[in-house]
Amino acid sequence: MIRILALLITLAGTFVPYSVAAQAEPAPAWQPNPEHTTILEEISSAAGPVAIANISGAEQVFCYQIANRPENYTGYTLDGMALVGFCGVINKELQTMVTSELMMNPDNIIFDVTENCVIRPQIMLRFVRGVDYTDVLLSSPCHAFAIFYGGKVSAFNAKPAAPIIDALINPLISGKVDFASPALLNQLLPIGIAQTEEQQKLLEQKNAPVRNWAKEQTAAKEKADNARKGWNKLKMNM
Repeated sequence: MIRILALLITLAGTFVPYSVAAQAEPAPAWQPNPEHTTILEEISSAAGPVAIANISGAEQVFCYQIANRPENYTGYTLDGMALVGFCGVINKELQTMVTSELMMNPDNIIFDVTENCVIRPQIMLRFVRGVDYTDVLLSSPCHAFAIFYGGKVSAFNAKPAAPIIDALINPLISGKVDFASPALLNQLLPIGIAQTEEQQKLLEQKNAPVRNWAKEQTAAKEKADNARKGWNKLKMNM
């Protein structure tokens, strides 16, 4: 329990929006459990060696807010889900926290057990290595994570890690900003940053329908989630 509390305190000081990351105060020191040094075999086998190599050797990790994609959605998507916003660049310490607590700690995952709850996509972490990447989805309040690579999805029941997942998700969502398409801005960075007033106007115009869609979805979200069984009819390997 003491270790979990220390972790949550560290997480609270770690998340900052991309635009203010340089001004952030250093977070309290956190050390991974020395007994948890490798990603669990069940996760590695399910996701595959290349997907796991991207996670273990990620050179940068980007955070996106996502949601289930309805039929009338016309905005940007990520792994088939609606891309709601950009929530920052994850530092090395936080990368280690995510892998150590969610993928290396056997106490935080329940294998071969499916929870009777609706998977609700919240956050997607993109682990980038070179030009390749692996996406890791975090779900709450049905606490789970899923690994996306090469058209394959491997999902895991992380109910014991509920406090950690919520501590990851909530600050990131509160600090998210509108997604800026690098292709739209003719940039090479995974996240485009408007450099001119003309680019900013272009982004505002492009993102307006997405913002309106997000507001419209808020009122109907609980009803839609309760009616949906499973996650987009995907069989979860929990």
